[in-house]
Amino acid sequence: MPVTPVSATQKVTLLSHTPEPERAVAAAGRLCYSSSTAAELRERMTDAEVERLIDILVGSGHHSALEHASFTFGIDGISRACSHQLVRHRLASYSQQSQRYVRFDGEGGFIVPPKIAADPEAAAVFEQAMDAARQAYERLVELGGERGLEKETVQEDARFVLPNAAETRIVMTMNARELRHFIRIRSCRRAQWEINALAWRVRYLLLRTAPLLFQKSGPDCLFGKCQEGKRMFCGKVYKPEEVEEIEAEWAGDQ
Repeated sequence: MPVTPVSATQKVTLLSHTPEPERAVAAAGRLCYSSSTAAELRERMTDAEVERLIDILVGSGHHSALEHASFTFGIDGISRACSHQLVRHRLASYSQQSQRYVRFDGEGGFIVPPKIAADPEAAAVFEQAMDAARQAYERLVELGGERGLEKETVQEDARFVLPNAAETRIVMTMNARELRHFIRIRSCRRAQWEINALAWRVRYLLLRTAPLLFQKSGPDCLFGKCQEGKRMFCGKVYKPEEVEEIEAEWAGDQ
């Protein structure tokens, strides 16, 4: 049974995005104060004008124009626990690998929390539980086949024994405004470790695709004061050099 830490399996790929996303956002923002058409503005604005306008939109908090640029990611090697958190970001579109139509076979795995993986005793307990779940799943699929049930029916029932650790894949599309919110909330140290890693990976890709739109994206403490309040503040402010180390790690995965 493969038991692999998430750091070795999580992968994020930017599949597609709005053509020239920064220019599209700038044209939308400029249209509000211009008699020209959006198409004219898109073609006529210089790069310097685009940069200046996006700086104003992002800096002033007038983020509605950012909704006109969207980005689609392929996300592999995350747990069902992580995907359940991800879909709570409702201003997005998701397509997730089905446990009804895709059999959880030998190629499927379980995501192991790093702290458990680092503790031999805890890892042994975890592996035993995952092995039991896999065996129960396989036996239920086998019994269903023996009774002549349809494959989808068998698998949709057998999946009930699979844990939150079961590996999954998902496609996610978000607009730039929601992505900034997602990154701000989930790159915080208080976020669950797996979706925290996901947020930093998404941020890394976006900053290399549309740096103007995602300037100063990240946890509140990286650029100012933590907004969690005194009771919820973790006391560990992100430092620029730490972010550089995180980005260097993600760069090696691309």
